[in-house]
Amino acid sequence: MMNHWKKLLATALVGVMAVAAGCGAVAEKTDSSSSSAAGQAKKFTIACDAKYAPFSMEVDGKYKGIDVELLDAIAKEEGFEYELKPMDFSGIIPALVSDQIDGAIAGMNITDERKQKVDFSDGYIQSGLAVVTNKDNTSIIKVEDLQGKTAAVKKGTTGAKFAEDNKDKYGLTINYYDDSPSMMLAVANGNADFLMEDYPVISYQIKIGEQAKLRVAVDSVIDPPSYGFAVKKGANAELLKKFNAGLKKIKDNGTYDKIVGQYITKK
Repeated sequence: MMNHWKKLLATALVGVMAVAAGCGAVAEKTDSSSSSAAGQAKKFTIACDAKYAPFSMEVDGKYKGIDVELLDAIAKEEGFEYELKPMDFSGIIPALVSDQIDGAIAGMNITDERKQKVDFSDGYIQSGLAVVTNKDNTSIIKVEDLQGKTAAVKKGTTGAKFAEDNKDKYGLTINYYDDSPSMMLAVANGNADFLMEDYPVISYQIKIGEQAKLRVAVDSVIDPPSYGFAVKKGANAELLKKFNAGLKKIKDNGTYDKIVGQYITKK
């Protein structure tokens, strides 16, 4: 009888130990899973302008340019990951507002109107708004010469706003385009008298021969604004903070000048 009770006791002890071991294994797996999830950093989706040399442009299947390379350098300094999403400029602010993207670096001038929808970083480059004509068109040499002319502008840009704000003053006809190449082609082909484009962009493209049919008629019609990195208003404060911190670091260590200097020089 004693041996029988010993066998029952031993069996019970084995069962208790198995349950305890099983519970321990489950707990250990849960802790590991939670720790892994907590340690996984967010990957940001950041837009650039799909066609905006020298700030963003596709070369041999990859994007390069001032905006793209500054973003990459800042991300490396601040240790965050991102997915680059090239877009038409006119769709970028709507995409930010609707949470389709987390941020944008797209040659976007910092303006009071845009600040109603997005928050901007510190300015990362200054840009004058130039009046550009066909190289054979000598009828425009100053802003007053825009009277009665047809303007080609890209939707949603500072150039478009300037033309709209001054439409009645100068009697302008305004033609809208989705991207810079289409707008520039219109002027090159004589379908518009002039276009409005940021000085660094158009001067670079004329310099390398990409827009050899165009000329800068007026360097800047407004005080040079600054480009800013943008996020949805009231959102992604952490990303904005990282961008500003990284921008300062690459300016201090010389990376900023190296990147920008490849594409544009000071006027």
